Amino acid sequence: MNKYELAVVVSAKGEEEERNATVDKVKGYIERFGGSITDVEDGGKKKLAYEIQDMKEAYYYFIHFESESSTPIEVENHVRLMEDVIRYLCVRQDEE
Repeated sequence: MNKYELAVVVSAKGEEEERNATVDKVKGYIERFGGSITDVEDGGKKKLAYEIQDMKEAYYYFIHFESESSTPIEVENHVRLMEDVIRYLCVRQDEE
């Protein structure tokens, strides 16, 4: 099993309930494709480096999980289609 970190940037236009639902949906995708979530870090609301879809701020979430190498690809294919997610990045973490 490999360790991964998925950074998700969620639109600030929605309410807190909508953001939580979006993060829960992403976590559901990770679990559906065989991953096990170890930690979810709320990075809070931050200013974006540049405007995206007329937004200057967004919420950042960092989801740490363990899975086989095929899981991140499947998760990214589904996260890519989510309306509230404006950016995402999944990286493999090195073993220490």
